[in-house]
Amino acid sequence: MKDDMFYKAGPLIFKRAEELRNRPTDTEDLLWNYLRQGQTGIKFRRQHPASNYVLDFYAHQICLAIEIDGSIHALEEVKRNDVERQRNLEVFGITFLRFTNTQITRELDQVIQTINAKVIEMLKKISEATSSPSGAGELQIIPAIDLIDGKCVRLTQGDYSLKTIYNENPLEVAKEFEGAGLRRLHLVDLDGAKAGAVKNWKVLETITSKTSLIIDFGGGIKQEDDVKIVLNSGAAFATVGSIAVKDESKFVSWLQHFGAAKFLLGADVKNEKITIGGWLETTDIWVYDFIEKYINHGVQQIFCTDVSKDGKLEGPSTELYKNIIRKFPQLHFIASGGVSSMKDLNELAEIGCNGAIVGKAIYEGRITLNELKKFS
Repeated sequence: MKDDMFYKAGPLIFKRAEELRNRPTDTEDLLWNYLRQGQTGIKFRRQHPASNYVLDFYAHQICLAIEIDGSIHALEEVKRNDVERQRNLEVFGITFLRFTNTQITRELDQVIQTINAKVIEMLKKISEATSSPSGAGELQIIPAIDLIDGKCVRLTQGDYSLKTIYNENPLEVAKEFEGAGLRRLHLVDLDGAKAGAVKNWKVLETITSKTSLIIDFGGGIKQEDDVKIVLNSGAAFATVGSIAVKDESKFVSWLQHFGAAKFLLGADVKNEKITIGGWLETTDIWVYDFIEKYINHGVQQIFCTDVSKDGKLEGPSTELYKNIIRKFPQLHFIASGGVSSMKDLNELAEIGCNGAIVGKAIYEGRITLNELKKFS
């Protein structure tokens, strides 16, 4: 079993879980008789250790916890503890369903319907996050919004002095993308990247609360607290790049702590070597070694940017992407940088890319939302 399934739970929590498993309540037994049969289509575990807590029931495949609250949970102090406990676990991307003993004993059919509906909803969300819409080559278009001072901007080759403001209302832009049938959004906190700490999380929070877009958010994620802020603000994925290069042990600890599925790894590349420091510094790390290392740590999605192409509308690095896809056919690979036309997107689809991040070409009208709607 994967380490991240238990969110670093210690020996005492495992012992406590075993004790509770050996003396279940009547309502736990009643619900377990249904869940254990696998009729939901996924596997649940009972009395599951998670960080400093024990969950009544847990399905790791979709990070869904089910809690049964007895009468003691009506007490204000216990309610406050429940809220704090749930909040601490939601940081890891865990979703909760809560039922009372009365609901289990008197309304079991309704409880089961609620559980089944939630399972279907979460499986669909996971599928949408990692699959592509129908269309040429099954390519998923991921529009990008870069943020400075809460505004939608674009840089050329990462240069802050070459900044163009496209819209002062990122939510308005996000809603336009959603209206065109796009399902994902690549949100970049350029203020955060410059400051070394997440800054534009309120914009993220606003977009996640007012659209159904599946968002990856990056820029300034340097500490574990930054990851928590991003995930708590509604991002489906935390986007990480330079930390994975500069501090492997820290990033691996995040993968274990939050789960590798919560991260989108970025690889900035020049001449097949990883670059960092706003693309100013080229390392000796071969991109293929970099990708292989983190696939072995459980990373499932990677986007790759050829820094010589980004923001210049000169076309994507199809040969580089071909090589990566050939070497790692199991990888959910997302192309980034250089896309200037629908022709470029068709070429990326043909070589087997799962997704393509598109920014400047949309904002400058080289690719229209109507074209993307038809493509999707």
